Amino acid sequence: MVTGETLKAYWSKNRLYMTVILLIWALVSYGASLIAGYLNSFVVFGFPFGYYMAAQGSLVVFVLLNLIYSVKMNEIDKKYGLQEEE
Repeated sequence: MVTGETLKAYWSKNRLYMTVILLIWALVSYGASLIAGYLNSFVVFGFPFGYYMAAQGSLVVFVLLNLIYSVKMNEIDKKYGLQEEE
């Protein structure tokens, strides 16, 4: 049985993960565009790095963030006894 204190700890950990992931998302999506001029001085696969980050790099980061969040949530689900039945 899950107690109120267990749920409180679970959601506290969940909010921490969400906050960190959203901060990384904001940094990648908005931060890269703010420094695009500087990033364009580097070339990756024949493209300016600012363009590459907008076209491909940010998408890769977003997919990785989703994967990390999924893995971490599965871990805390098990830790607090809230995992899904298989």
